[in-house]
Amino acid sequence: MDKPDVLNDLEPNKKHYMSWPVIALIDFVTIISFENIFYPFQNQGLSVVISWIFLLFTYVIPYALISSQMSLTFDNQDGGLASWVRRSTNDTLGYWTSWMYWVQSVPYIVDVSNSVIVSFSWMIFGNNSLDKKMSTFWFGILTFVIILIFILLENKLRNSLEILSLIGGGAMFIMSMLFVLLAAWSVMHGHHIATQPFNWGAFKPSFSLNYFSTTGLLIFAMSGAELAAPYVQQMKNPKRDFPKAMWMLAIMTGFLTIFGTLALAMFFNAHHIPHDFKMNGPYYAFQLLGESLGVGKVLMYIFAVVQAIFMMAQLAVLLDASSRVFAGDVGSKFMPKWLTKKNKNGRPIHSYTFTVGLSLFLLLLTGTLPNINTIYNWLLNVNGIISPYKTCWVFFAFVAMRMHQDKYHSDYVFIKNKAGALTVGGWCLLFTFVCATLGFIPQNVAVGTKAFTHQLWMNIITVVVLFGLGFVLPWLRKREAKREQAMGEKLD
Repeated sequence: MDKPDVLNDLEPNKKHYMSWPVIALIDFVTIISFENIFYPFQNQGLSVVISWIFLLFTYVIPYALISSQMSLTFDNQDGGLASWVRRSTNDTLGYWTSWMYWVQSVPYIVDVSNSVIVSFSWMIFGNNSLDKKMSTFWFGILTFVIILIFILLENKLRNSLEILSLIGGGAMFIMSMLFVLLAAWSVMHGHHIATQPFNWGAFKPSFSLNYFSTTGLLIFAMSGAELAAPYVQQMKNPKRDFPKAMWMLAIMTGFLTIFGTLALAMFFNAHHIPHDFKMNGPYYAFQLLGESLGVGKVLMYIFAVVQAIFMMAQLAVLLDASSRVFAGDVGSKFMPKWLTKKNKNGRPIHSYTFTVGLSLFLLLLTGTLPNINTIYNWLLNVNGIISPYKTCWVFFAFVAMRMHQDKYHSDYVFIKNKAGALTVGGWCLLFTFVCATLGFIPQNVAVGTKAFTHQLWMNIITVVVLFGLGFVLPWLRKREAKREQAMGEKLD
């Protein structure tokens, strides 16, 4: 996202630099929020703390430092991850990275729109009655209307994206930290710990099929360190400071996921978690915290407002970012010209048409599910498949670059030993790919039931359609080029 540089306008001769803590905070509020700790807690219980700790040291920290090296190696590239892949391999793989980065945002756009509805329902009703008061049909219609409204307002919202993101993200960060700190304060002042027994046995992972099939959602919750890449050019000393920003990002992510989960265990019994915890858990949490502090539902209402602002800001940012793949050089080379046509504001208008069409496709699929809670859970699970597949490109680009590292210069090198770097990069790539693939297994439904088979087919169809369109567009572009060539020969 392009950042308006107000200081440069006021002082043309003085360049404004961003400090590394600011970059770390911007990236942090972009990639993780308070609700990201709820669905892993429901899926794995208190044992998810062990998962978070394991991933922090074997995945999150290497991921952040790999992003540091890639960002500093290709520090003159504005395209981020797609530029990394294109420069380390070729244009075709660069296109696929761009396509997967765009298409993985579509389920998330629908998911975020759902979250907007849920947040307003808590503001209006003050409870979890949305599932009882609204049918799945009207839930889908309202989700679609929200997406359309934000697309129609996109050009007006574009100039306030930075402010919206900083306000919403900053407020969410404060609420998340407050929950952890106030939960600890509440327990120290006599609040009963809900999870019993609260002992080492409660933290032991089960290593069941469900455990491994839900790990992709942990990756989904933590991925996004590469989003800080464009800010490298806005740092005074990126060689020294950008790795610091990535270390700070990894530490903050570890703090929220580990201590946030422990805080949840203070108020919720990890052995008997509410069935709608993924959808309504954050509101339950602040309601219970408020009651333990003697302020009733005040904290819950504050969180509902913050969540609504945060989610609407995310929706605006996602729609803004989703048009960029159609506007770049890769888009013009691999996509039909009609698809990259721009309006008077310089936006590819058909990117929004594409987004609406694919969102409608997902909403039609969700219409086959029995209730709003199931819809909400399924969309989260789809993100746990598609998002990790996209993240694979980070490690693929790193491995490709380190295999031919003599061709590239970087001011920062993560693991100077080539074999060691390839081993760590290969591990992260393989782990991410396996977790994404295991994510196809439906969650929260029994194996062998109609619901299991139904959701399995929904997962397969969704991934095939979203990724499969990436094959269709270059084919259409080739046909278009042949027609143009034939017409040119006729004119000659």
